[in-house]
Amino acid sequence: MASNALSRLANLHRHFHITKNSTKGSGNENQNVGTIKISQDVTTALANGKAVVALESTIISHGMPYPQNLETAKEVEAIVKEKGAVPATIAILEGIPCIGLNGEELERLAKLGTSARKISRRDIAHVVATRGSGGTTVSTTMIFASMVGISIFVTGGIGGVHKHGESTMDISSDLTELGRTPITVVSAGVKSILDIPRTLEYLETQGVSVVAYGTDDFPAFFSEKSGCKAPCQLDTPEECARLIEVNRKLDLKSGILIAIPIPKEHSVSGNIIESAIQTALREASDKGITGSAETPYLLSRVNELTGGASLESNIALVKNNAGLGAQIAVALAQIQDHSSSS
Repeated sequence: MASNALSRLANLHRHFHITKNSTKGSGNENQNVGTIKISQDVTTALANGKAVVALESTIISHGMPYPQNLETAKEVEAIVKEKGAVPATIAILEGIPCIGLNGEELERLAKLGTSARKISRRDIAHVVATRGSGGTTVSTTMIFASMVGISIFVTGGIGGVHKHGESTMDISSDLTELGRTPITVVSAGVKSILDIPRTLEYLETQGVSVVAYGTDDFPAFFSEKSGCKAPCQLDTPEECARLIEVNRKLDLKSGILIAIPIPKEHSVSGNIIESAIQTALREASDKGITGSAETPYLLSRVNELTGGASLESNIALVKNNAGLGAQIAVALAQIQDHSSSS
């Protein structure tokens, strides 16, 4: 693993050092367009073959209000560290993709909140070119993690096929990114505001390996079960790490989705959440809310309709995912270290 990471770092070395005179007004506004900034902790971990876990940032910018978003981000990073991995929160700040945010950068993004851009694959070039700032979605976080050799990425839940997606064609770019970027995404399944059966069908079409952790019933974000049978089941971090390593060695060039059920004590009643989702969907339709604005609206409205229970569950499942994701990353690092030394 160390040699692979060093190779990537060497190839990207010219991107890592952002010069002091690259700020606006210096006359060098275009000097560092397209550069990537990696924190020293992440750089060192990758160079030494240590476990690194990528974290997205739209949960900070669009997932909850300040200061709860900042507190949650710090707590999730702390959990990753406690489990033996290095957290790498990813965002774009003033036109520079950043892999691993320091405390000041986390706070800056948290305070920006929804005034920051929500950055999917299609938005990357524009945000960088215009020196914008924003949180990275699942698809964008996957892209930047893959660029620098991070294998595992933890999030709350991925996007998917929206309700009535067969007629609206509203399908998250998270799904196509999983089909073409070799990153393992650890989540609580697919957001329950979406069409889970059609999402699983689309993932199959994209050739994505879908795993349910410790169950054969695919998780439904706020609820432990969706009623959809998972394509396969794994029960330990070591088993997940072996799958990831085989996917890498075979050079399949596609991602893996590991879906972890929300802890039972934080699961929201299926009937309560389904009722709230249906209400939120009707309201979104009536208000003409579509595209990238729809998911934040639905999650916020469902939280209101459930008296805050859905947000509490969201935070709990992200923390749970972070812990297991870090354990998988540590197991993967050990496998790759053993493989390189044998």
